[in-house]
Amino acid sequence: MTPLVRTLAGLAGGWLAAKAFGLLEILQSGHGVTRAKKLTSRRSFSRNAALGATGIVTAQIAGGFVWLLWPNKTGAFGGQITVAAGDVPEPQGEPFRWVPGKFYLVHPDDGLKALYWKCVHLGCTVPWIDGEQQFICPCHGSVYEYNGTRVSGPAPYGLDAMPVTVNDDGSVTVDTSPSSLIVNAY
Repeated sequence: MTPLVRTLAGLAGGWLAAKAFGLLEILQSGHGVTRAKKLTSRRSFSRNAALGATGIVTAQIAGGFVWLLWPNKTGAFGGQITVAAGDVPEPQGEPFRWVPGKFYLVHPDDGLKALYWKCVHLGCTVPWIDGEQQFICPCHGSVYEYNGTRVSGPAPYGLDAMPVTVNDDGSVTVDTSPSSLIVNAY
């Protein structure tokens, strides 16, 4: 339809709807009963309009804050993650990096560990440097051994660890929830 036809159809439909609702009002009010029309003042109209506008804006701001601050869990981090038995490193083998869980799986002499890959100094992601056989933070130079202990740098302690459970089939379950982090004090 052309815009002119749509406009004319809208005007005609609106006029018909207004007449129909007017007739319905007359039929519902009863015959011969006089109705007193209540007129609202400009002051009450302005007050109600200002309160309504303020309420709408306040609701939009509150909705924006709720949407912004609502926890948004994405990915596997924050729950139980199972690593297949084939991905578990050999004792003193190269660390297995699990990106969705944000941890390295290492196998030092004292058992299997899952090390959170964030530097405890300022939270940079710490990579495993194969040539150095250490974790070295690219931001400020904190150095960590294979088992996560601090060697040097501005970090106050070693890498944080996560609880590890070895399953019967050889796979490993790592709890990556923030409340389960084990702070390495060594």
